[in-house]
Amino acid sequence: MFLLWWMVKMKLRTLFGFFDWLQNLDWRRVKVKPFVSNSRALRLQQQHQPNIQMPLNVFQDKDGLPRIVLTDPNGSSAEVLLYGGHIVSWKNQRKEELLFMSSKAKWKQHKAIRGGISACFARFGDVGSLEQHGMTRNRMWSLDRDPSPLPPIDNHSSVDLILKSTGVDLKTPQSFELRLRISLSTGKLILIPRVRNTDNKPFSFAFSLCNYLSVSDISEVRIEGLETLDYVDNLMNRSRFTEQADAITFDGETDRVYLHSPNKIAIIDHEKKRTFVLQKNSLPDAVVWNPWNKKAKALPDLGVDDYKMMLCVNSAAIDTPIILKPCEEWKGYQEISTVSSSYCSGQLDPRRVLYGFQ
Repeated sequence: MFLLWWMVKMKLRTLFGFFDWLQNLDWRRVKVKPFVSNSRALRLQQQHQPNIQMPLNVFQDKDGLPRIVLTDPNGSSAEVLLYGGHIVSWKNQRKEELLFMSSKAKWKQHKAIRGGISACFARFGDVGSLEQHGMTRNRMWSLDRDPSPLPPIDNHSSVDLILKSTGVDLKTPQSFELRLRISLSTGKLILIPRVRNTDNKPFSFAFSLCNYLSVSDISEVRIEGLETLDYVDNLMNRSRFTEQADAITFDGETDRVYLHSPNKIAIIDHEKKRTFVLQKNSLPDAVVWNPWNKKAKALPDLGVDDYKMMLCVNSAAIDTPIILKPCEEWKGYQEISTVSSSYCSGQLDPRRVLYGFQ
């Protein structure tokens, strides 16, 4: 009985001592993680907690063009010019450049930059070829201080750009706004373009995200996901054909628009054992382009041998026009990620990349 009384006394002394310590604690010097007692309180806490965003660095580069640098905690980075809304660099955590940039790229205003990733916008009836249309690529964009509401992306480094129409943009003046969100995370680059009709009449347009990808050797690259599709061959007077090959490989100039392509395409680089996975929404077409040696020599802003280290695979809406009524808005989506290619019986396994099979 005495032993039981002594144990209770010691417990109470310990408890009172804890309360004395709690009362004398200097709370101003302690970081406290609040306790959330129920799911509703947790949701309220998350709603009022801001998204974690990496810092946005803006500076003037050596060519006098405003440049934005996005960084990821694991070491990847992307560089964006306000001129043209152009992504001119994307490096992985090992500092390897993933985008191609021409050795003769012209870094001057009023000239489109050959390489990187750019947005191409054209109203139907204004130009003959979207890929040669430079209206959005040779204009100075602005930082979008009031971006369109988009789902939050935690731990992504992002920038929102905007380009508004002027009276000299199109043969027939049309009022519109083009917005572009660029988000970087480890192994992934996301672009979300938006076009809003701010005019009092409808209009139709074509759109493309032009992706210059860096490859080891164009002869060692194959594209999976476009087989059996119909395509328009720009080298054959825009005639239509059906892809017969199991995969697209390259041994000469290629300039095709694959119609109604899937939302996921794999670009497999055998030599680097690296695969680009291109995912897209609301951009039903896919442009595949490489100039090869003869065309490369004719392009003043492309080095003679540059064609060997590049491949354009573009997310596009070209064949069927996008129609916007007044005040309507169109939104697209593109995500490029990189994965290590796996070999199966001497060949890269596209099913693992395209469908995520383990």
